[in-house]
Amino acid sequence: MKFRGYVLGIISAISYGLLPIFILPIKHAHFSLDVTLFYRFLFSALMIGGYLLYSKESFSINKKEILIFVILGICYALSSEFLFLGYDFLTAGIASTVLFIYPVIVALIMFFLYKEKLTKLSIVSLLLALAGVITLCLKGNRLEINYIGLGTVLLSSIFYALYIVIVNKTNIKVSGFKLSFYSMLFTSVFFMVKAIIENESFVIPSTTAFLNFLVFAFVTTVISSLCLVYAIKDIGSTPAAILGALEPVIAVMISVLIFHEKSTFNLWFGIILILIGVILNVIADSRKLKQIKNL
Repeated sequence: MKFRGYVLGIISAISYGLLPIFILPIKHAHFSLDVTLFYRFLFSALMIGGYLLYSKESFSINKKEILIFVILGICYALSSEFLFLGYDFLTAGIASTVLFIYPVIVALIMFFLYKEKLTKLSIVSLLLALAGVITLCLKGNRLEINYIGLGTVLLSSIFYALYIVIVNKTNIKVSGFKLSFYSMLFTSVFFMVKAIIENESFVIPSTTAFLNFLVFAFVTTVISSLCLVYAIKDIGSTPAAILGALEPVIAVMISVLIFHEKSTFNLWFGIILILIGVILNVIADSRKLKQIKNL
């Protein structure tokens, strides 16, 4: 079971790290971002909904849960939108790496909003993540920050962190699959409304485009989500979260190998600093949970 859990955790991270392969060609083809994301999350919701039907799990939710899912859908939608907008200003590798600091942002949100103490390990993780982001912005020995790109992707990371905090603090009593289903369903509604307001066409131009949307949804969302849920069951949330460190590594490798991003010392050193920072933060969080349980 442990071995299966680690394999599934790796598959989850790799599948999400493949995001640039699908989104960059769509952006270069100048297809509507809102419509693209609408279909990605709609198809993802339908696939996970099919799994819920197969497992005979109830779709019923109460009024409070509907409100929570709407808020989660908005957070997830804004996180996705800001990430893909960030690709216009930063390379896919750097954008994916900056997004990955969301566990550190979760720690900061918990500190400022819920007055949770920051441990020494958490503080070290914050400093390492900050040093990593600065290193990513170095061009040789000069600091060249694309403030718009960095700010846009940080917003993506902040909204994803808010998504996690809301899930944790509302203590919503649903399975991971039902949570994923409704989050993605309401995320797709967000982009549908946005596309309608902007008078964008929902017509999929070709069968190839339709298949691309299906594969995009299945690989980067459905596989990632389902594998993560089972990985957490088999090995626990801490090891699964640490395996998530593969996500930006895969995204950077794809950016270098397929989209010809320059493989520099600063790029890889920055990634390593951020990964170490995030892993330390996960370990610190795990220790904090153990202490709470032992009280």
